[in-house]
Amino acid sequence: MSAPQTHSLRPSATHRQLSPAQGAWIVAEREIMTRLKSKAFVISNAILLIVVLAGVVIGGLVSQGGFGSSDTKVAVVAGAQAELGDGFEVSAVADRAAAEQLVRDGDVDAAIVEGGDTPVGLTVIANDNPPTDVLQALSAAPAIELLDPSETSYLLGYLIAMGFGMVFYMTAMTFGMTIAQSVVEEKQTRIVEILLATISARTLLAGKILGNSILALGMVVATVALAAVGMLATGQDILLGELGTALIWFAILFAFGFVLVAGMYAASAALVSRQEDIGSVSSPVMLLVMAPFFLIIFFFDNPQVLAIMSYVPFSAPTAMPMRLYFGDAAWWEPIVSLGVLIVSIAVALWLGSRIYENSIMKTGARVKFSEAIKG
Repeated sequence: MSAPQTHSLRPSATHRQLSPAQGAWIVAEREIMTRLKSKAFVISNAILLIVVLAGVVIGGLVSQGGFGSSDTKVAVVAGAQAELGDGFEVSAVADRAAAEQLVRDGDVDAAIVEGGDTPVGLTVIANDNPPTDVLQALSAAPAIELLDPSETSYLLGYLIAMGFGMVFYMTAMTFGMTIAQSVVEEKQTRIVEILLATISARTLLAGKILGNSILALGMVVATVALAAVGMLATGQDILLGELGTALIWFAILFAFGFVLVAGMYAASAALVSRQEDIGSVSSPVMLLVMAPFFLIIFFFDNPQVLAIMSYVPFSAPTAMPMRLYFGDAAWWEPIVSLGVLIVSIAVALWLGSRIYENSIMKTGARVKFSEAIKG
């Protein structure tokens, strides 16, 4: 008689239960790889990056008088040794007063006079904004004087506001809808039942948010990097220096702001079982994403409105960087704005995870919001 076989009761390593962190990261990796393998995803984001780079380059060329426009007009006071080279229409004037008057009247774009605490011994006079092309044409950086100084020109401020608003709106909308479609697809095909046999619903939700947040933040970082390259290539390094702090805080606030948006998209999508119904349940979230885009464009030069928007979670990623660029925000305000955003994320994720957990296994008719909250 053969000896009875014995079986070990200890689980093997391959069947060992995943921790919440491990499960979330595996889901995040799956989300990232699925998107990166999609040709439509790669092509659409590549087109967006090309559009951003082209916009920065074209804007820089236009501001410097490219595309066949006339040469930059510069008045040079007698005695000022300034060699500008091609691309400038230089006119000699007798003294500083005459040069300043020409600048005020708009007859010249800038004037160059003697003096200034710089190695080149010259001062460039302009009306409201430093003339970038004139500064770059001189052999060394001259002193700068503005006759009618302003924080920024209206057009430049408008373009910067549109840039912040457009990047936030397009990225949040694109990746937010990606999360919503992924949730409904898994629910519709019942793949979610297999996933929930291994990890909890909250771990699955966390992994989806983490994976798509990494993709969204990577897209923003790539956009900012390309914009910086475009500015440097077109001689807008002065503007890039002025935007430095604003760009850093935009990336930080966007990273946290997208987590808020992603959680709301995932929770709303869990209420339905068909792709056709995503638009109806996610429309409130879409409005919350669209509102900051229009507000930052219409009120970019209104300090009071920007101050209020800086502490509203959905508009803080666009409004606070604008205030930092204008110099209207104290050093502690971005930190407080980030704190408000983090608290809002905690509340939204608690509510969103409850809705997701109570709705993800229910197929067929749309789950009512009150039913999803109660469980």
